[in-house]
Amino acid sequence: MLLEIETGRDNPILRKKSEPVREITKKMLKLIKDMQETMLAKRGVGLAAPQIGVNERIILITLANKKILPMINPRIMGFSEKTLNAEEGCLSIPGFWGNVRRAKEVTVEFQTAKGQKTVMKFSDFEAREMQHEIDHLDGVLFTDYLDEGNIVMDNLSAQEEVEKI
Repeated sequence: MLLEIETGRDNPILRKKSEPVREITKKMLKLIKDMQETMLAKRGVGLAAPQIGVNERIILITLANKKILPMINPRIMGFSEKTLNAEEGCLSIPGFWGNVRRAKEVTVEFQTAKGQKTVMKFSDFEAREMQHEIDHLDGVLFTDYLDEGNIVMDNLSAQEEVEKI
């Protein structure tokens, strides 16, 4: 089932810190399936539960091999000293883009959808996705890292903003 994406930089759902998942239930597994369907339909590469109105610590990321990895209670255990600056966008801030500096590598501890505790190391784009989605769980948006002058709108969004004036 496709889910509604929460949008807006001041949206209280997106700004709230998410609660840890205490138990993996059938309802949660259905939510993960619906999140995956929604993410693919919206052409996203990652999705956090707050983006669909659920303030629980669940994210999905697309790996380099195109597989989607659901993660429950993800926690970054370590960051590399080396960082990369690259463009980011977000399904919850449609039409806006900006360059964000993030760690090149991160080590993350999480539970799989089957409840298995796992530790994985991610680098480059996957590390960026991981940091972006975990930020959502803490009420942080990519635009928080940017000065207003560094946020770029795509042509359609810019036209919509002009029409509001």
